[in-house]
Amino acid sequence: MRSPFTGGATILLTETRMAVFRKEEYEYTYVCYKCVDTEETFTTTQMDVVNTAQIYNAYRAKHGIPFPDEIKEIRSRYELSASKMSKILGFGDNQYRLYENGEMPSLANGRVLKAIQSPKTFETFVDAATGVLSNEERQNIKRRLEEYENKAFKEGFLCNLIYGGGCRDKYNGYAMQSISRLKNVILFFIEKFEGVFVTQMNKLLFYTDFLAYRENGQAMTGLTFKAIQYGPVPNCWDKVYALLDDIQQIEVESKNGNIGMKLISDISCDLSSFTNEQMNILEKVYTTFKNDSPTSISEKSHDEPAWINNKELHSSIDFKYAFSLKNI
Repeated sequence: MRSPFTGGATILLTETRMAVFRKEEYEYTYVCYKCVDTEETFTTTQMDVVNTAQIYNAYRAKHGIPFPDEIKEIRSRYELSASKMSKILGFGDNQYRLYENGEMPSLANGRVLKAIQSPKTFETFVDAATGVLSNEERQNIKRRLEEYENKAFKEGFLCNLIYGGGCRDKYNGYAMQSISRLKNVILFFIEKFEGVFVTQMNKLLFYTDFLAYRENGQAMTGLTFKAIQYGPVPNCWDKVYALLDDIQQIEVESKNGNIGMKLISDISCDLSSFTNEQMNILEKVYTTFKNDSPTSISEKSHDEPAWINNKELHSSIDFKYAFSLKNI
């Protein structure tokens, strides 16, 4: 990055700051550049996004307000327009769309959005929306409610096994806990590398999530990472790989004679499940580590403060360490 003041060199800076949002204080990592010549600081648009996202993440987590991706998911599961959702819930005409696009709801509306994540609760709003829905629309929604409940039971059980039933917080990068998203991230690397050793995948997932948080203010997979003897790894990583459909583990002998477990699959990654920003993260991680062996990428992960500062207690890693990544 060149300085907008002089066209000269800049330095990337990070510092812990406190911000007040809706009369509450939140700690976050402020990211900016400093002009070497003038010592003035400045931010890019993307830095502003990340700085703000950290504060919004903490506020949503504290008050149980759904994130924009969750708000979109509620609507999509019932195949309703944003304006129709607004009418069912008694919001202003464009309010639901604004919430999907990132506007922060009031606490009252946030609690409504949280409540309707339960199909039974949403059904009470549908029943009360007289004059808003035709009989046909109401019946279609009820049919989708039933279909979703049947599907959600199985997915919820698997989700609890892999994620442990925790909420979005600073230890999973405030990411949605999505089996589909996680599976497609793993499939992306399996396809790119033509199979990935488990040790290698652990590190690729670490760098993917922490880079995504640094660049976009939110991780991708929803996994929590721990600092163990051999570097940062997803919590319960063995369950992650064992429980996902269409991903197999095979024993492979390496050049030095060691036996390792390799992840393979017969299906391809669904690239349409990723945003452009997420695709950029995946491609950057692949490009950065495509020539690394499982051993070398593990050694690189030992350079990271995220591991160094948490290894003794084998602690879960706070995503604030995303801003101190050294190898990407």
